[in-house]
Amino acid sequence: TGVIHGDLNVTRTAYFLYNKNIENESEEAKRRRKLCAYAYAVNEENACGGILVTAPTCGASGVLPAVLRYSLDENKYSHDDIINALATAGLIGNLVKQNGSISGAEAGCQAEVGTACAMAAAFYSELQHHSLEKLARASEIALEHHLGLTCDPIKGYVQIPCIERNAVAAMRAIDSSMLAKLLPKAQSKISFDVCVKTMLQTGRDLAHGYRETSEAGLAKIYYGE
Repeated sequence: TGVIHGDLNVTRTAYFLYNKNIENESEEAKRRRKLCAYAYAVNEENACGGILVTAPTCGASGVLPAVLRYSLDENKYSHDDIINALATAGLIGNLVKQNGSISGAEAGCQAEVGTACAMAAAFYSELQHHSLEKLARASEIALEHHLGLTCDPIKGYVQIPCIERNAVAAMRAIDSSMLAKLLPKAQSKISFDVCVKTMLQTGRDLAHGYRETSEAGLAKIYYGE
């Protein structure tokens, strides 16, 4: 609880989300609410200078842990299941790092939160024992729908829009995994590799102000109004 360090006076929200009492809330809605709380918790810890695991970066560190904790709440996965799923997520992250970028300064937030979402989608797909093709499809969907995402943190703090963005990506990771399972193989036109290459090129085409400089986008317009 309390206010996060810095000039933006952002109040820590994870505790509120986790403990919020909603009348007639369904079990699924409750789990999704807690999923968001987990993402907020990690990124608020980052914003306060705490210790965390980059997954793949500090600014995108809440997505995979949120999906991990969400999965643990189901209480049906073994330790080996979790380890294998984390290894799969790490593989996806390294593929992006090797063939694309995980740097917001180089390619915008699509490289950070987009990659984290792809990793988390792979993690969740591995836990569900989806086929390799569906797992790759889940990662592709997760990354594809972050293409063009800018990195424009207000005042340079990894707080707005970063913290909330991790919660949105955590939900999108699970949705990507579920969608990939449902879609027929014949509809898969874009491979994960193509999506990674596209992300890198898109990032290079982004104007300088949208790549972690806080010189454009939300960072500029927030104070201009």
